[in-house]
Amino acid sequence: MVFEQSADEVRKEHLEKLGAQLDPVFSELIDDVAWLQVKWAEYRQLYGTSPDRIDLLNSAAGLFFRILHDTLWEDALLHLCRLTDQAEMGGKQNLSIQGLPELCADPNLREEVAALVAKAIEAASFARDWRNRRIGHRDLALALNPSTRPLAAASRAQVSAAIAAIHRVLNEISERLLDTTLADDVLTPDTGAEALLYVLRDGVDAEAARRERFRSGTFTLDDLRHDTARAAADAER
Repeated sequence: MVFEQSADEVRKEHLEKLGAQLDPVFSELIDDVAWLQVKWAEYRQLYGTSPDRIDLLNSAAGLFFRILHDTLWEDALLHLCRLTDQAEMGGKQNLSIQGLPELCADPNLREEVAALVAKAIEAASFARDWRNRRIGHRDLALALNPSTRPLAAASRAQVSAAIAAIHRVLNEISERLLDTTLADDVLTPDTGAEALLYVLRDGVDAEAARRERFRSGTFTLDDLRHDTARAAADAER
């Protein structure tokens, strides 16, 4: 027999097992990490799957997708930094995995979580260098002097590893206190990057076919309307 709990029952159980201090912070971090996983999955769908996809993006709107690449990349690094920042800065509290150990009532769990947090902080250290000297602030020496210490090496593999390290912190608490293993990845809807790629492919193919009809002299009235509308749009810029 399958026993199903309502959302309210699940929240009540989590509160009882985690405690009034740990439960809200842990729950919010779960959601925050899941959102990072979703955004990172979308980034990888576009830029980390195959050269053919990169070629498609460049064919459709190369400049726009370069800007989108940089924006998603920097957002991922900033998100890693936020999740691993100090729990308190300037007298203000932050939502960070660094705040989890002291919220664990069991001393053994507190020690284990602290060790995992330290590993996650180290795994995300490259992102912090990027935030401090490139994204959050623009280091003048880095911008003007080629011989300045370069930014920390950063790759998609490092971002994935840092996300996994943060996930291990939360999973340790979940397995110990909730008897539940957190999924490594989140399921994303079919309205994301992959859906966009199908539309782009159709659009690029349609544009190539239209240009071929013009070259062969077999263009249609719709082709002419499209060309006229595009010329008018260009003239308005």
